Amino acid sequence: MIPEALQEILKQDGIVAIATLGQDGPHLVNTWNSYVRITDDGRLLIPAGYMHRTEANIAFNPDVLITLGSSKVQGLHNPGAGFLIKGKAAFITSGPDFELLKSKFAWLRATLAVRPDSITQTW
Repeated sequence: MIPEALQEILKQDGIVAIATLGQDGPHLVNTWNSYVRITDDGRLLIPAGYMHRTEANIAFNPDVLITLGSSKVQGLHNPGAGFLIKGKAAFITSGPDFELLKSKFAWLRATLAVRPDSITQTW
């Protein structure tokens, strides 16, 4: 289940960091909070325009770490909330999840689909 505070963060301006691990070591790529979509079954769909190294790393190791936050969402103790998402990822180039994002992002070449194993509010 996606926490309400995380859903609110995705409506705000902000940066999402996506970490992967490949044969050449760790790699980090960014996207925008507002680009991320949540499916009915709780997966995160992220449009990929480039992300070629991220895709290669996920083919090698599907584990991802994602962090995101917003100063405009109430956190655990003060204004500002952030989350750490650990999960498994795959790149999708056809089908409903791909078409959903392609209809919103004309520049999309693939959809990065992430199934969270854990979602932890960090602040």
